[in-house]
Amino acid sequence: MKKINCLLTICLSVFFTTVYCQVVYVRYDNRSPQASYAAGIVRKALLEKKYKLSADGEYSIQLITNRSQGAEAYAIKRNDKQLTVTGGDDRGMLYGALSVAEDLRNGVPLQKITASNAKPHYGLRAIKFDLPWDTYRHSYALDQHQQTCSDTAYWKAFLDMMAANRFNALSLWNLHPYVYMIRAKNFPEATPFNETELNKWRKLFTSIFRMAKERCIDTYLIPFNIFVSPEFAQAHHVALDNLEHHFFVNGDTAEIIKRYTRESVTQVLKEYPDLTGFGLTLGEGMAGMTPQQREDWMKETIIEGMRLAGRKTKLVHRIPFSSTTGSLDVTSIETEKLTRKAIEEEGNMDFIEGPVWADLKYNWSHAHSTPKLVKVHGGKLYDTYFKPVPTTYKITWTARNEDFFCLRWGVPGFVRDHIAANSQPYTGGYFIGSETYIPAKDYFTAISGPVNWKYAFERQWLFYKIWGRLLYDPATPDAVFQNEFINRYGPAAAPLLEASALAGQTPLRLASSFDFTWDFSLYSEGFLALNTKTKTVEYISVNRQIDQPPLDTDYVSIKDFVASPGSFPKNKITPLTLAEMMESDCNKALQLISNISAKGNNTLMYEIADIKTWANLGLYFAAKTRGAVALQQYRINGGEENKKAAVGYLERSLGYWDTVISITRPIYKDMPLVHFTEQNGNRSKENDQLRFHWEKLRADVAKDIEIARTATKEH
Repeated sequence: MKKINCLLTICLSVFFTTVYCQVVYVRYDNRSPQASYAAGIVRKALLEKKYKLSADGEYSIQLITNRSQGAEAYAIKRNDKQLTVTGGDDRGMLYGALSVAEDLRNGVPLQKITASNAKPHYGLRAIKFDLPWDTYRHSYALDQHQQTCSDTAYWKAFLDMMAANRFNALSLWNLHPYVYMIRAKNFPEATPFNETELNKWRKLFTSIFRMAKERCIDTYLIPFNIFVSPEFAQAHHVALDNLEHHFFVNGDTAEIIKRYTRESVTQVLKEYPDLTGFGLTLGEGMAGMTPQQREDWMKETIIEGMRLAGRKTKLVHRIPFSSTTGSLDVTSIETEKLTRKAIEEEGNMDFIEGPVWADLKYNWSHAHSTPKLVKVHGGKLYDTYFKPVPTTYKITWTARNEDFFCLRWGVPGFVRDHIAANSQPYTGGYFIGSETYIPAKDYFTAISGPVNWKYAFERQWLFYKIWGRLLYDPATPDAVFQNEFINRYGPAAAPLLEASALAGQTPLRLASSFDFTWDFSLYSEGFLALNTKTKTVEYISVNRQIDQPPLDTDYVSIKDFVASPGSFPKNKITPLTLAEMMESDCNKALQLISNISAKGNNTLMYEIADIKTWANLGLYFAAKTRGAVALQQYRINGGEENKKAAVGYLERSLGYWDTVISITRPIYKDMPLVHFTEQNGNRSKENDQLRFHWEKLRADVAKDIEIARTATKEH
């Protein structure tokens, strides 16, 4: 009868869900929260595949640690009917358990799981997360996440995602976080909450840090400086010029602010023992101070507060982007030398657990451009931090995403190229995240039908999986990501990864061909950029595309190409080469998904729709680029055939934009963007003009055609 039931189950199982009539015993140290979490992952995967769990099981999976394995590394070995997962520490054991669970979910029978091992490529694989209260930027686009981020269920889901994808650190950024976490013993007036309200905040942060620790995730609190609460400012008559917390303001270095900051750091570390570390940010709220004064202030406040806490703490030292007394200025060798000296001193302090993570922004605010390092925040990066190779700190790169919030994105090859370019001995890892987007509330989805996500980050599952898994092991094959598509949607979904990788080149190539600086200077998803004259974010017109220099020096601008045709080496990407690349990749992406049916599956429908949208944006970009070349050729050389070609290509680009509208209008709401809602301090929920949708830009896209039609030859 047992055999009959087993056979029946096999017959009823759906695609590659195979049932094995085995009883399994998962052995682990149940006194350890980390081991218990790891075991829970394995047990859940076993139950999903219809294995039975029992202490007298015929097959056993053992989870153990052995330091000789190496930090965060693991090995999976089998011996007859026992599978042993050995981690070099709790984190390595967890990753080994996740590997076993992944094999099971991919349909590998327990007895077919093969021996394997892995070790981390980087020591830090972090998420940059801006908390939605007292935000760096003031915008309804960020305020809207407050309720979601106040729910521990959200953080449980987010931390589960991080662990599954091998992220090992969560950094929480906030202008002035202390008042949400403590009532300062000597400055109780600083906290605006009553005891009931403050206890809710305490419970939230305690839960976040505890759940992170269970999942082997370090936590860093990264405040901006110098800020105090309005209540503190008014009580002590300091910092009265910044009660609304604008971030580029003069630094108030009053002694009472130093004392309050120092004591707050100490108290936070004592009241939250699961908090791993702190971060330093030198710039915001510190205008009027020299680089040395900023470093001295940090040493007297945050660093000294860490020392007084009486325990080991980890440290992130954000490398400053200003070499002057301005909050936003240029880099210099002198500032690099000063900063290196300060970081090395911190790395030798016995209360700081090294290495210190010395962090820089990769290609300023838009890492999703070229994998080559072109600039950092402030401009040029010299080699002071790398030569000689540091021993007490590691360089980390913040890969900011200010370019796509709505559309799903996933290009494994781009991330691998990023890692290959940044694997020097002095490199410690990456921070992945945004400053104008919080992955919490889903404010995108327009349809009322069922989908398999609740939170915004769950929509971008491929983005996090690619970055996290490849930062841990760049040799992770594409099959890992393809299998996830298959597990979610069935075998027919296998082409989605390749299609995503092809269509996902669209924002990367735009950002590589269009130079930028800070957050608002480019928003690739919307083909928007900052107008430096009006200080507003606008559609990138055909004229702007012609005039804008590229970020990546491998690219040739339209203006330079038309001025000197045929003078560029073959390895250069000319505008017409760029158009050919976009057309080839985007058409192939559309072909790959053409036969995938999403009938009855709204979640799959969104996956396909986003690939279609990126592909049509790429085709629009290609046609517009061809039109821009023809338009510039007409202006410089004349010839009505050039004007006619420009108009034709730009009409074609409008057609692709209309296709984007037809895809996205029914399924996506108008979306609030910080790029709009922060302007002039406007936090309005109601002003529809402050929301983004591709449909809202149609008139601007059509205007490109009129620009070409009315163009005249330059004299």
